[in-house]
Amino acid sequence: QVQLGESGGGLVQPGGSLRLSCGASGSISMINVMGWYRQAPGRERELVALFSRTGSTNYGDAVKGRFTISNDSDKKIVYLQMNGLKPEDTAVYLCYAAGVTSDGVHYRGPFWGQGTRVTVSS
Repeated sequence: QVQLGESGGGLVQPGGSLRLSCGASGSISMINVMGWYRQAPGRERELVALFSRTGSTNYGDAVKGRFTISNDSDKKIVYLQMNGLKPEDTAVYLCYAAGVTSDGVHYRGPFWGQGTRVTVSS
């Protein structure tokens, strides 16, 4: 069906930047929504940013003004540019996709990647 693979996580100092990437593999012809959630230890999963097929974006309140989501629709890749990172951004960042058409079949989803860890610490 659909598999999501993330990359780009790591250790960064407060105030630094990272760029995450997520690619969708499979015979995919369309993805309605693709983006990122994150989960920190002891906390609920929270929205980071979503990019819709129409071009609209949606950001979580905690990251507005610091993170930017973009995509390469032909390659089925979504990027998350994270600037001004704070220790509270430390989490596992999970790629998300919903409304996926693959091999002519539409799947509502959601689909999740395995996650990439981001640690913000001095």
